Amino acid sequence: MCGLDNAAGNVYCPGMSDASAAYKAAYDVAVIGGGPAGLAAAIALAETGANTALIARRAPYADNRTTALLGGSVDLLQQLEVWPRCKDSAEPLRAMRLVDDTGRLIRAPEVRFSCEEIGLDAFGYNIENRVLVTALEQRAAELSGLTRLDDEAEAVTPEDADVAVRTPLGKSLSARLVIGADGRQSLCREAAGIKVRRRDLNQAAITFNISHSRPHRNISTEFHTPQGPCVFVPLPGDRCSVVWVAAPKEAERLIALSDDELSEAAEKQSHSILGRIKVESGRHLFPLAIEQPGQFAHHRIALVGEAAHVLPPIGAQGLNMGLRDAADIADIVRDAMRLGEDPGAPQVLKRYNSARRADIASRTFVIDIANRSLLSDFLPMQSLRAAGLHLIGSFGPLRRLAMREGLAPSWRPRRQVS
Repeated sequence: MCGLDNAAGNVYCPGMSDASAAYKAAYDVAVIGGGPAGLAAAIALAETGANTALIARRAPYADNRTTALLGGSVDLLQQLEVWPRCKDSAEPLRAMRLVDDTGRLIRAPEVRFSCEEIGLDAFGYNIENRVLVTALEQRAAELSGLTRLDDEAEAVTPEDADVAVRTPLGKSLSARLVIGADGRQSLCREAAGIKVRRRDLNQAAITFNISHSRPHRNISTEFHTPQGPCVFVPLPGDRCSVVWVAAPKEAERLIALSDDELSEAAEKQSHSILGRIKVESGRHLFPLAIEQPGQFAHHRIALVGEAAHVLPPIGAQGLNMGLRDAADIADIVRDAMRLGEDPGAPQVLKRYNSARRADIASRTFVIDIANRSLLSDFLPMQSLRAAGLHLIGSFGPLRRLAMREGLAPSWRPRRQVS
């Protein structure tokens, strides 16, 4: 694979001679991290005309987790010429059901959201992350303005005029702006001196995929239990992805079950709405937390994806926010360079901070409150939650507002295409 890419001259692989390596160059922007948010940021930045480097190991995506890409994310992937490569492997989400399965005395009514009510063919699409990453990798390889280093960052050092980046193999480059897309344990965030607030939620999520005997009819169903939500999200065919949030001990019990036992447990949790359920191979367990950095850019480093925000998997907001991070930093860099500004200058980073703060803060607040209200044993809180869901379900204008805001903030300007 490296040999083919090197023929195009836009990737460094270990073993290349110093004479042919592009890694010694200075760049306008360097993106560190090759997950979906990092790849999208690198593509979007390269398409602005910025001389861009992507520092990330090429490796097959390791698991079968999925993402529900909501409307604005699909629009961005379409603009980046990524969506046509993976659309056929994604399943449209046309309705969403919220079902109170707490068994409490005070319970919320079922709430149903339909995309047709706000004039859409689908709220979004559920896609396996490995399919999405493959499509992003294919598009990234086509861009002459994007140099790929098949390596990882070992040291990131902000300086007055640029940021120095060194890899474990002793290679180095510099960039006027570095994009930290390097996840929760972000080296870039640490290098920028950005502090992060973390709160463990005393919950864990188990994720897996299933096949089932009844059609899902493109309906995503979220059961609210006393320990957290359990959501069944349609995949192509008679299949769904499952995200089951529970107390840590219960999550550990679930993941330790045999395939047959977990299939039975999932069928019981779904109240058999999907018929007979069979769990597919591959399941994952991870603790839940909320992480919020004090700022999203500092010292020539801007954060995207999980380096910038960590949320529980409620409302499918995580990667969708990461893709909005990518879109916003690309727009801000494009505008700065058109004005002859340094893309890593403090005033440019200030614009990124301002662009992302309201979106991330509001989403984090809403998801946190929704999760707290579900877990609360305080009767007035349960009553308030039930009344709120009843109001959304029965009052059309409020329900339509909730749907539109759930897809993307309505106050965000539409992204310009270079």
